[in-house]
Amino acid sequence: MVVEDALKTSASEDQAKTETNPKPREEDDEPEEGEIVGDEESASKPSKGIAPQSHALEHSWTFWFDSPAAKSAKTKQEDWGSSIRPIYTFSTVEEFWSIYNNIRHPSKLAIGTDFHCFKYKIEPKWEDPVCANGGKWTVTFPKGKSDTSWLYTLLGMIGEQFDHGDEICGAVVNVRNRQEKISIWTKNAINEAAQLSIGKQWKGFLDYNETIGFIFHEDAMRHERSAKNKYVV
Repeated sequence: MVVEDALKTSASEDQAKTETNPKPREEDDEPEEGEIVGDEESASKPSKGIAPQSHALEHSWTFWFDSPAAKSAKTKQEDWGSSIRPIYTFSTVEEFWSIYNNIRHPSKLAIGTDFHCFKYKIEPKWEDPVCANGGKWTVTFPKGKSDTSWLYTLLGMIGEQFDHGDEICGAVVNVRNRQEKISIWTKNAINEAAQLSIGKQWKGFLDYNETIGFIFHEDAMRHERSAKNKYVV
């Protein structure tokens, strides 16, 4: 598969560029954790002018960031997810690696951070029309141990490795005090066959042997932490 091969080869090429051509920064212009420095418009629309050697992805994807500082500044009246903001949208393999190699991985993010990667124009919120009737699979890791699985999850999504990839909205990694959680959000929670397929394939990609569960967003909104799994694999 062209995209899959490109995902592997572009990583080393982009890493080399990053190491040999560091971009100087002003000391007083430090970016927030997870933030990508660049044109603000890139956060709201896919990049244009793909170079001849670029490998286009089937979908464009957007990284979203929700920092602990932003969460603590919210008022009780504000909706959940109101502090989430888009960081960068990418549409090629090369753009993905350029971003990924210049952002902090989950083990380096502050406790309380949520970092998302969702298909373009889908917001990582329960209220989003595409997500509203969906749910999520979740995998849990000890603190500082989710970096590789986060990368494999991203590659599986953007590389269209899932048989029911159209069902996938995106993924999020939640960095907490004692653990890190990665979740894949899907569109149609009642489509049991598709959800089970995604869960099984995901575990295979991650070589994860523990049981994982799928929770409907509707149940999560009603019961919060007491919501129970509808499917398990």
